[in-house]
Amino acid sequence: SEEKEAVGMLVNCPAYYSVSAPKAELLNKIKHMPEEMSEEEEQVDVNEKKAELIGSLTHKLETLQEAKGSLLMDIKLNNALGEEVEALISELCKPNEFDKYKMFIGDLDKVVSLLLSLSGRLARVENALSGLGEDASKEERSSLNEKRKVLAGQHEDARELKENLDRRERVVLDILGSYLSEEQLQDYQHFVKMKSTLLIEQRKLDDKIKLGQEQVKCLLESLPVDFIPKAGTLALPPDLTGEMTPVGGCISSGVFPAVTSPL
Repeated sequence: SEEKEAVGMLVNCPAYYSVSAPKAELLNKIKHMPEEMSEEEEQVDVNEKKAELIGSLTHKLETLQEAKGSLLMDIKLNNALGEEVEALISELCKPNEFDKYKMFIGDLDKVVSLLLSLSGRLARVENALSGLGEDASKEERSSLNEKRKVLAGQHEDARELKENLDRRERVVLDILGSYLSEEQLQDYQHFVKMKSTLLIEQRKLDDKIKLGQEQVKCLLESLPVDFIPKAGTLALPPDLTGEMTPVGGCISSGVFPAVTSPL
């Protein structure tokens, strides 16, 4: 049908790579409906598939939110351990040594967050480049290559910052080794290791939750205003319960497998 052809053109056109990642993933899930189905039957089936996918995504979002709650508790406990370690170090170390410790801990969050951010942005540009069709314009390809070049340079700078931070970590460890007992030193090392690990895990969870929420919202906007699923109601994440009324304009056609999810 013309509608399917329009969707196919949307997937293949260069402008596809300027849309948000959630919408891009949804477009990639589009499948052609069997030709023998009538247009009305086809649309009903499409909407039901969308409703099923909304339910599947909602369930996964609930699981992710539970995981985030547990992670936040781990972060709270690790921060409490860090406060105990800091109080101990402030009593035992010289002022200039304590300053080195404080600066290292303060920069740890900043450098790890910077690396995570740049890695994500670089990966997105590289994905867009690898997916460009032969009909992509030179301007678009050149623009993406320039973005990749800039981000790659920034990422390399961030890696150098991380290497410098690792050297500072060894200096701090040597200093603390002169003051702390073996058990106290293990507490410090555990705190530092978990600080980075938990930050990375939190970023991953936040990204997955954001992606899922945007995909659910996108699916909702693609449903007719008067659509009522066979199940009777749409199961929605708490953050989107106020958006029960679809307004249209996201994706007008396509089948979304009920068990398929980017999460």
